Amino acid sequence: MADNYRSPFSTRYSSFEMKYNFSDEKKFKTWRQLWVYLAKAEKELGLQITKEQIGELEANLENLDLKAAEEEEKLTRHDVMAHVHVYARSCKTAAPIIHLGATSCYVGDNTDLITIRDGLDILLPKLATCINRLANFAEQYKCLPTLGFTHLQPAQLTTVGKRACLWIQDFLMDERALSRAKSDLRFRGVKGTTGTQASFLTLFDGDETKVIQLDKLVTKMAGFDSTFSVCGQTYPRKLDVEIVAALSGLGATAHKMCTDLRILANMKEIEEPFEKSQIGSSAMAYKRNPMRSERCCALSRHLITLYNNAANTAAVQWFERTLDDSANRRITLSEAFLCADALLITLMNVVEGLVVYPKVIERHINEELPFMATENIIMAMVKAGGDRQVCHERIRVLSQEAGAQVKLLGANNDLVDRIKADPYFEPILSNLENILDPATFIGRAPNQVSEFISVEVNPILSKYKGKMIDKPVVLNI
Repeated sequence: MADNYRSPFSTRYSSFEMKYNFSDEKKFKTWRQLWVYLAKAEKELGLQITKEQIGELEANLENLDLKAAEEEEKLTRHDVMAHVHVYARSCKTAAPIIHLGATSCYVGDNTDLITIRDGLDILLPKLATCINRLANFAEQYKCLPTLGFTHLQPAQLTTVGKRACLWIQDFLMDERALSRAKSDLRFRGVKGTTGTQASFLTLFDGDETKVIQLDKLVTKMAGFDSTFSVCGQTYPRKLDVEIVAALSGLGATAHKMCTDLRILANMKEIEEPFEKSQIGSSAMAYKRNPMRSERCCALSRHLITLYNNAANTAAVQWFERTLDDSANRRITLSEAFLCADALLITLMNVVEGLVVYPKVIERHINEELPFMATENIIMAMVKAGGDRQVCHERIRVLSQEAGAQVKLLGANNDLVDRIKADPYFEPILSNLENILDPATFIGRAPNQVSEFISVEVNPILSKYKGKMIDKPVVLNI
């Protein structure tokens, strides 16, 4: 029998760590751990729960029987109660106190929050690794002039390293957004069916102090610093919007950078890594397709679109909650994290092995620089005693003639030769080479790179010391 469908994130793109983070095994082990936390806290606050019952729960934390739970769910049509029943079969003594006072969202939503937190912990070091590798690239090429482009037309020169800093700056904003989303995470905690904690107030005979303490104890056991003060049956789905928005923003950044790289590959100025045995085309053996950057763009587009799911789901949560969020969130949250993970894995591979071709870059500069240098030539002539308006007209005529050579005849830009041949420009010919030096057209770009890395990049990277990936990334298929 043929295999059932499996997501490409599981078979091709995402890491083991992220796949496990969203696995059934982790999910249901976390449910059981949350039931243990609840029982421990309830015991500590005086409910009739014994050490033996808690010991039994802990002894069976990993004794999962997913098949039995699946069969039970077919009968109950309720995933949480199915797992309560299966857990209870292994914990005869503790069975009466499993899930005591709780609603399904106690395990469901709190587990989602743990999974989101752990997912961010997986992503952030990978993002920092991309930033670090791009920063090294920027420092290495901070002085290498290259054509800048506005409207995808040649513009004032910049440097290869300075352009990389534009990519880095966007990634720093993504790091800030993801870090902020992580620091803003709160636990749903122990809130009951509609968030009023009524069931727990009954359990503790109306003692509000103990109900409040129960919430705090479980939140601390789960590794969170704070809990939502108020919620309905679920934690606010607005939180999902914030998380997926940050992930979608990462997709936008990656798409922009990798589109730039694809254009640069077309120009033969910069290429992504290309393995010795890699085949670019089944028909055209010479091709070196930017397949990694193309993969990044493909994954990024999917990641960007997931934001709409999160926003629309939050928008239609009626009153204390409706269940039309459930199926959507199962897909959206997992895919957002798995997609971001796959994207960063590919990006790490791209930025660790970018190949720069300075001679091609130089040739492209030489094709455009004579036009860009006309103002500098005019200023040099004025300093030598010339009339600005007369010089401007001569330059305009020569530029039009040179432009016709390029556009109509496909010839090289010969503006410099035309200037050298015109006696009018004799006063500056000895200095013409310096006037046309690309290094004089890049402004403060090299220093901007160094300052940017020192002031903005390094402080962020210091947060990830010892956490970044320092070994080469081997891509899946």
